[in-house]
Formats: sequence, C-alpha cells, structure tokens
Amino acid sequence: MSIEYPNDADGDALRRVASDGNGMAKPMSIDFPVVLADEDLAHQFAGVAKSHGYQPRLYKDEEAEGWDVICVKEMILTYDTVIAMQDELNDLSMPLGGYSDGWGTAGNLNPWPKT
Repeated sequence: MSIEYPNDADGDALRRVASDGNGMAKPMSIDFPVVLADEDLAHQFAGVAKSHGYQPRLYKDEEAEGWDVICVKEMILTYDTVIAMQDELNDLSMPLGGYSDGWGTAGNLNPWPKT
C-alpha cells in the first residue's frame, strides 16, 4: 500500500524518503534546522528546543550568515508530524528572531550488517 502525500516540498521529500526504501511506519531520526542570527541566540534557542523534547546541536556554516540549531527528534515520519514540528519550531524560535528551515533525515535503513 502506498501513502499519498500532498504535492508540495514536504510531500516531495516524504516521497523520496519512502522511495529510498525506508520503513515509513518505523521511527527515524529527523533533523529540523532552525536559523538564528548569532551564536548567543543559537545557544539560547538550543535550551528552549531541549526543553521541548528535541536533541539540539549547533552548527555554523562559514559561508552562510547566522547559526543553525539542528533540532533532532526520533519519530515516525508523517506529513502531519513534519508540518507540526516545523510550525512548533517556528513559534518557539520567533521570539529570538529565528525560523525553521526545513527538515532532513538519513532514514531508518540499516546500512551496516550486524556481526
């Protein structure tokens, strides 16, 4: 049975994750980057994200302005949850001038055989 996703950027990304062979009914680690203007704001937001169940890590791309707080959540990947997480992160970061900048995942395929 194939899952139907909306025809938008998130739906397209979900179709790619599914077509790569990932188990869409199994949890996977999802990265939600949130962009903030500077390191101090990124540290502040990391604390907020952690208090809301995310595992934050800071990232600075030397070629880009601002800092990313990568907010990681282990979850079953659905369209509704992806939209809800991005909305939540937008709402949480807005007081600090931040915004959610999409999402990504390595999926849940196990490329390493057990020995």
